[in-house]
Amino acid sequence: MLRRRPPRSASADDLLTTLGRLTAQAREGAELQQARVELAEALQREMLPATLPEAPGLRTAATYAPARHGLDIGGDWFDGFPLPDGALAFCVGDVEGHDVEAAAFMGQVRIGLRAVAVGVADPGEVLSRANDLLLSVDCGLFATCTFLRFDPETWELSSARAGHVPGIWATTDGRFGLAEDAGGLPLGVLPGESYPVTRRRLTKAGAFVLLTDGVIEGPSFPIEVGLAKAARLVSDRADADPAEVAAGVMSVAEYTGHQDDAAVIVLCYDAAEDRPG
Repeated sequence: MLRRRPPRSASADDLLTTLGRLTAQAREGAELQQARVELAEALQREMLPATLPEAPGLRTAATYAPARHGLDIGGDWFDGFPLPDGALAFCVGDVEGHDVEAAAFMGQVRIGLRAVAVGVADPGEVLSRANDLLLSVDCGLFATCTFLRFDPETWELSSARAGHVPGIWATTDGRFGLAEDAGGLPLGVLPGESYPVTRRRLTKAGAFVLLTDGVIEGPSFPIEVGLAKAARLVSDRADADPAEVAAGVMSVAEYTGHQDDAAVIVLCYDAAEDRPG
């Protein structure tokens, strides 16, 4: 009876050749992904403002944390800029998705808001016009956003929300809560959408905080729990330096096990009657 010989084992040279080819392919894939990550990070870094505007009696700070894994970067942003009439504008937002496309769309949203706000005073109208502008470019993405307008003459803070998580307010006398104001759909979803405006006169010294859901929500950490924890932290630091407040709020992300990027913007203010000048 004939016996079949077992197949010839691969030689050491064959194994090394195969291993080298697979290693090169893996390195090429890893380098491509790393390049995309670095590009998204560069877009994010260049598009976020280096400083935020302030006014006598108003101090501001912001912080941003990139995502922890892969390409989950590029969607969150914050911004602040002076307006022609002397008011100050602040906004924070979160673009659907991640990667370079989300970072690029984030830049479009930020520029669109700035362009509209120069000629429109009402925050709701700013969001409405920016919404229609973004829909006109037919990108296919959408973004949540909160837009604030601070008037240094009346000491009034007016705000509008486009599908974004609520802000947090706290006063130095120990009161605090969530700014669960009425709002509209995210930007880039439905043309002609309207956005209600909430107005607050800052009669007591305190802090107002805007943030993205990457700060307060994680795989096993409900957003309600994260908001409550962040609100208590803001209350404990309502009379602190805004950078300290921002760092405290961002620390909540360490509890959530967040994988998304995250942004926080803080306004700390004196009482209206105590403001300088």
